[in-house]
Amino acid sequence: MAGKAKAKTIIVHLFSSARTGYFYTTTRARASAKLTQVKYDPKVKQHVLFVEKKSRAK
Repeated sequence: MAGKAKAKTIIVHLFSSARTGYFYTTTRARASAKLTQVKYDPKVKQHVLFVEKKSRAK
């Protein structure tokens, strides 16, 4: 019996480094490094660094 194949992309959460609790959900390739992006955080009304903290299991 063959095992189930893993997807090439995974769903990840990017959390605000301003610690507001705001996050974006996006996808990335499984083989790539963890994501960091500068995006807008509406709770502090400015662009801040968002870092990948955890993945969602699917």
